Amino acid sequence: MVKIEAPTLEEAYELAARKLSCSVTELDYEIVQYPSTGIFGIFKKHAVIVATRKIRDQNSSVSQVVPETAVTETKQTIEKSADQTVAKSETKSSEDASRPVKEKNEDKIVDKFFEADTKTHSEQENRAVAYEIEAQLKKLMETSCFDIDTVEVDVMDSTAYVFIDGEDAALLIGKEGYRYNALSYMLFNWIHSKYNLFLKLEIAAFLTTQEEMIRNYIKPVIENVNRYGRGKTRFLDGVLVQIALEQLREAFPDKYVAIKTAKSGKRFVVIDEFHPKTHV
Repeated sequence: MVKIEAPTLEEAYELAARKLSCSVTELDYEIVQYPSTGIFGIFKKHAVIVATRKIRDQNSSVSQVVPETAVTETKQTIEKSADQTVAKSETKSSEDASRPVKEKNEDKIVDKFFEADTKTHSEQENRAVAYEIEAQLKKLMETSCFDIDTVEVDVMDSTAYVFIDGEDAALLIGKEGYRYNALSYMLFNWIHSKYNLFLKLEIAAFLTTQEEMIRNYIKPVIENVNRYGRGKTRFLDGVLVQIALEQLREAFPDKYVAIKTAKSGKRFVVIDEFHPKTHV
């Protein structure tokens, strides 16, 4: 068992994994204290966790916990805002290691984008996978030519919610979202094949803006379907056709809603009644 203190939960998980010589997903941990930036830098708190390593017996599906030597390690940094309300803790830092980083401002888009529902029994596993994906995405952004300072990942309902922002967010999106589509396609293939998760990617406010635009566009489409029983959208590019598909399926759960491809290769969404197959 190890007790870890770090500026963020992500760093605490990574430190614990290194101490226990395992991956983040193999940790069994309890959060003693959530991190907080405090008010104007005052009353700042580090994340504190107690972790053990899980091993799976070959003859049993039950996970067993192997205790290790307790080690405490402290770092000091400035973390971007975290608005969780946490209980008071008497835990004190045993060391102070200064490592200044750029403090990031709160973003209302992040709060809205990662607004969670009720907790599930797999929340701990989801959190571990989320931090693992987040760590790898941060490394990817660091090696890119784009100035990206915010990467946030959350996992719930079999979906990885990824939020990316920074000085070059607009460049990462690209003209008419072509870079966004390429990045979304690449990340989906990686995340789905490795973690069996779907992906919802938000870069700055791009996805939110596109969703609102499509929501306004399909209003007359919905009216036509309600009037005539069927309808279709115009040709839509990239992520727009997927957004339209999701919103129209939500609007018409009892109808056939699907993406069709024209001879030109352009795609659109059709809404129609379900027709049972006739056998000859």
